[in-house]
Amino acid sequence: MLNARTLIAAFVFPIALGAQTTLDKSETALRGEVAKRRDDQISYLEKLVNIPSGTLNVTGVREVGRVIGATLDSMGFKSQWVEVPGDMKRAGHLVSTHVGKAGTPRILLIGHLDTVFEGPNQRFERVDTIAKGAGSNDIKGGDVIMIYALKAMQAAGTLKDLNVTIVMTGDEEYPGEPLRIARAALTDAAKQADLALAFEGGSRTQATIGRRSASGWVLKVGGQQGHSGGVFRNGYGAIYEAARILDEFRRELANEKDLTYNPGTIAGGSNVTYDSLTQSGTVASKTNIIAPITWVQGDLRAMDPEQIVRAQAKMKEIVARHLKGTTAEISFAEGYPPMAVTPGGEKLLTFYSDASAALGYGALKASDPALRGAGDLSFVAPFIDGVEGLGALGSGAHSPNESVNLPALTMQTERAAVMLYRLSKEKAENVRRKPKM
Repeated sequence: MLNARTLIAAFVFPIALGAQTTLDKSETALRGEVAKRRDDQISYLEKLVNIPSGTLNVTGVREVGRVIGATLDSMGFKSQWVEVPGDMKRAGHLVSTHVGKAGTPRILLIGHLDTVFEGPNQRFERVDTIAKGAGSNDIKGGDVIMIYALKAMQAAGTLKDLNVTIVMTGDEEYPGEPLRIARAALTDAAKQADLALAFEGGSRTQATIGRRSASGWVLKVGGQQGHSGGVFRNGYGAIYEAARILDEFRRELANEKDLTYNPGTIAGGSNVTYDSLTQSGTVASKTNIIAPITWVQGDLRAMDPEQIVRAQAKMKEIVARHLKGTTAEISFAEGYPPMAVTPGGEKLLTFYSDASAALGYGALKASDPALRGAGDLSFVAPFIDGVEGLGALGSGAHSPNESVNLPALTMQTERAAVMLYRLSKEKAENVRRKPKM
């Protein structure tokens, strides 16, 4: 007999035809084990949030990794800290492995340890069913969903069959360079895996199997310094030139579907210092001076590599036009590659959707790739199929008002636990990416 919770969920989220819509005995046990640990899960999240771990806070990121690594090791995982070159000024990555039943899928689970914001005003603060704090949603909320799904499996006796590697990067929010080295631990793990699940960006109704790229650019503009009274006669100066370039970006690239190019930081004047690594600087000038220098830093997001090439070429063309008395140059940094939708990704989404439906939460659909930000799953997409969206529900990510929906942690943890259990019973060849003919 369906309980009231299942009936309500089925009414709100229609169950897809052909879906596996019932829980077996082990899956019912998993749900019970998740429920038993709800308060402990929230306390664990509070512990992680209260460790400031902005990307460049190497000590804080390492401490989050130490806490999570100790937890995983207590469950039978073997954890190691993967260092990165010191000149990257990044903490490194946590990699944990668990060997299960031979012949079952080798699953890569992806999370990260760093946050965008940190500091004394970003500590965990609970108000009824909502909690605020840096990383409460992105991604420490997702990390605890992963961990507590595995804890539920351990308690229910199903973890023993799971072949899984967990990679938690220490610089997802602001990757070190070069990326081939910064993401070597992740791509190495992907080459040994059959599929990937990423614990960022949860939703009640959607998951992600495709997304845009994300890369960076820096624009440096120069002008002839002089008295402001001669601004149009003697030269327009760096600020006017920067404004021209940005406006022409906006107008001339507008027809490229799903392409965005956002200027996130601008600094201009007569005395400017700017650090593109920390994206910060100082400005000093006077209103009667034609500005001799302006820096602009932004990002570029596209659906495929060809679109990236077209956009960069057009941006270079615009930069080269120059107003009178000015110079400008633009440079592009490597970034997150685009992630194409694949048949294997669609199949994994079906696994996740079926698990959700069986739990009474309804079927899931694929999110619009253009509406998702970049993530580490994109780096493994050339090697294996994956799905993202197993993380926490909340709002305000990447802002001081970041929050997490605490009751939804249970839903997401149940979904992850059931999906992982079902994957552990599959043959690896059934979920492994099929080679192109």
